[in-house]
Amino acid sequence: MSTVVERPSDEAPYTLDEPAPKVLSFWDQSAFWANLGVSLLAFSGAVTVLAPDANGAPQLPIMAGIVAMIVGTAIGGVMLGLAAVPGTRAGVPAMMLLRGLFGTRLSYVPTVLNILQMIGWGTFELIVIADAAGQLFGGGPHWAYVVVAGVITTVLTIRPLGSVRLLRRYVTTAVVVALVYFYVQLVRQPLPDLGHGSWSHFWVGADAALAVSISWVPMAADYTRHSRSEKAAFGAAGVAYGLTQIVAYVLGLLALALVAGDSAKVFGPFQHVALGTLFFAVFVLREVDQSFANVYSTAMSIQNLVPRVDRRLLTVVLGALTTVLALALNMNNYSGFLTLIGSVFVPMLGVLAVDFFCFTGRRGWDVSDRSPARWAMIVAWAAGIAAYQLVNPGNVGWWSRLWTHAQSAMGFTPPSWMSASLLSFAVAALVTGVIGALSRS
Repeated sequence: MSTVVERPSDEAPYTLDEPAPKVLSFWDQSAFWANLGVSLLAFSGAVTVLAPDANGAPQLPIMAGIVAMIVGTAIGGVMLGLAAVPGTRAGVPAMMLLRGLFGTRLSYVPTVLNILQMIGWGTFELIVIADAAGQLFGGGPHWAYVVVAGVITTVLTIRPLGSVRLLRRYVTTAVVVALVYFYVQLVRQPLPDLGHGSWSHFWVGADAALAVSISWVPMAADYTRHSRSEKAAFGAAGVAYGLTQIVAYVLGLLALALVAGDSAKVFGPFQHVALGTLFFAVFVLREVDQSFANVYSTAMSIQNLVPRVDRRLLTVVLGALTTVLALALNMNNYSGFLTLIGSVFVPMLGVLAVDFFCFTGRRGWDVSDRSPARWAMIVAWAAGIAAYQLVNPGNVGWWSRLWTHAQSAMGFTPPSWMSASLLSFAVAALVTGVIGALSRS
């Protein structure tokens, strides 16, 4: 006689046909978002908030980068909080939520983009973990580190809500202790002058910080659909994530100052201090929550296309896929493409926030598989995308050349203080507001 193993009542459903349990408290979610805010990429990528030029040379002094990080993250934290609330109210994952915004069929467009983005970032995270582990242990087989990280990532996705609660109970405390320890150690080092230089590219740095926060917008509702309240979802995503991102990036900027701006050596100051290897190991082990979030959210996005496929099967396949890709690919040439995909979600949030909080979302979106197409929202989204690309065409081949030619045709040269993220968000929100007002009248 066979025995059927039932899903635990406090765990995420296996398909989209099942209701999402509301089991995550404010502290559960705060621990989750706080851990996502602390990343090895915050150290190795800290140079991005210094507005590097085409040759990679920073154009902002460290102090300006610190202020830019605080300003950009504060704005991005509010945006992330806005993306968290609709998932709690509707009780569905992020890409399924877009059925209400665009219609079921049209929601497949951002869904496919998000799948590509999440697979890319999941692969990139495994490579980062393996590289950091290699430095931590003084070498060793790179492939073995990738495989171990991939296996741990996949295991965490089987019981995602249990993994979130695990972060709260054990990992968060260790991360906080490691952060405090490294701050004490690094500020005792002979730091150079942090304020020397021009602040003329300040908003370029702030835009880079904002973009990091926004990168989590397409997956926020995957977790906040399990939140016990909308206030808890907004506060945890907006405040806990923003606070730890600022702390981590500022620490990365201090380390960068100690290695004269050489981002390839930024891990060095962490390991050269007393007990540095031990505390740095905390960051390396904790990094798997980044790859876990990417893989699990990829599965949630795929379920918007095939709602009845078991998420456990999807995450196992995706875990194996990202591991294989991390073993085979050089992700340096892919980062520009990932940034390009991420940029399209900034104006999408402007459309979502205005329509959800001010217009049709207030009455409740239709997120069924028969939700009608809403082409007007696509128009608003496209307007925001165009605004972003005109300010920041990126560096992806033909796409960048297309928007550079558009700049020339319009006689438009974006000033250094202009934020592509803020402008695209504002344009998309404004067009959505106009469409909503006309529809209402």
